[in-house]
Amino acid sequence: MSSARSNLLGIGYMVMSAALMTGMAVMVRQVSQELHPFQVAFARNLLGFIFLLPLFYRYGFDALKTNDLGWMAARGAFNAVAMLAFFITLISLPLANISAFMFTVPLFVSIMAIFFFRELMGPRRLISLFVGFAGALVILRPGIEVVGVGYAFAFFSAVTWATAVVIIKRLSKTNSAFTITLYGMFFLTIFTLPPALFVWEWPSPEQYLWLIVIAVGGTAGQLLFTQSLKEADATLVMPFDFTKLIWASFLGFLIFSEVPDIWAFVGGAIIFSSTSYLTYREGRAKTGSS
Repeated sequence: MSSARSNLLGIGYMVMSAALMTGMAVMVRQVSQELHPFQVAFARNLLGFIFLLPLFYRYGFDALKTNDLGWMAARGAFNAVAMLAFFITLISLPLANISAFMFTVPLFVSIMAIFFFRELMGPRRLISLFVGFAGALVILRPGIEVVGVGYAFAFFSAVTWATAVVIIKRLSKTNSAFTITLYGMFFLTIFTLPPALFVWEWPSPEQYLWLIVIAVGGTAGQLLFTQSLKEADATLVMPFDFTKLIWASFLGFLIFSEVPDIWAFVGGAIIFSSTSYLTYREGRAKTGSS
């Protein structure tokens, strides 16, 4: 396959992933008006795990072999906390604001990588981090706007998800992507079950249908995101993840009558510019470029 065609596929997969993940967030908010977000999170993970099982025909039971079961469980725990906090955020803040704020995740990953992988904190990375978090302040505007509980959950979700991403990066050195994904969904299901039991209500047939669509959309979005990074360089495709903010603004206005906040766009653009530069610098460092 030619490089140009592979790049176009990578961009296409990233745009489709952004659309599916935003659509999943919309459906989670819709269903969470009747079912507790904790129950929705559990159903999303359980059904997502079930949808992965047919892939055993391709990968076989060797995919279960790992020497990092403890790290797999830790990744699942942090991922579960991040998801539960994110689902609560979805019913507390406008979609565009959530989408913009969650662009801070790569910033937290970059900071944690310094401690986990002993990566160097050069002046360019330090400036990029300051710029990125300045973008977050543009969205929050503390002192001008009251920073509510919704943003506290968004911040907590971003930090815990970043921790899970760092663990995934460590696991990827000795485990296949399918093994990491399979154990991730397994432990996510286990760790989101207890909170769901405290608020459990049996869904209606229509709600079951929505939960299935959420699981399919979320799982497909994750697979497309991974495939996008396989097809093309991260420095090329990651900027197209910014379309999440466009989708969130459009769907938020269309479905929930939310008027997009200009500060979400401004702050989101600042954060995304910072994280894109960090991705670019990381790519050059891996190839040995100056």
